[in-house]
Amino acid sequence: MTQTQRYVTANPYEAQFGYSRAVRRGPFIFVSGTTSIDPATGVVQHPESTYEQALRIFSEIMRAIEALGGNRQDVMRVRMFVAVDEDIDDVGRALKENFGDIGPAATMIVGAQFVRAEMKVEIEADAIVSDMYYGT
Repeated sequence: MTQTQRYVTANPYEAQFGYSRAVRRGPFIFVSGTTSIDPATGVVQHPESTYEQALRIFSEIMRAIEALGGNRQDVMRVRMFVAVDEDIDDVGRALKENFGDIGPAATMIVGAQFVRAEMKVEIEADAIVSDMYYGT
């Protein structure tokens, strides 16, 4: 039987709503929608910069994937939810800086409304850990 591993942070919404930041089963890692909230303080970081929020989010996503045994090359899909049209270039630039050499499948949806007004972007990611999947 395949074991399920969970990665949790101190993000207040994880406890409040009962979910994990990321879950791994077999070679598959699924990272929940992630914002730029600081898990230690509950404060949204970079409330004036969508680009800085996206960079922080990608960093948190990679922290979760690495904690579950994956790495950047294992990221297969990214879903980005952006509040306003004006911010799509900033989110796209952050994506390219983090994963441009990997080229994961990606979706960007504009017009999202988040649980806090200062959140400008939320991002999810899926990874397949290649050493388990391919036996390498």
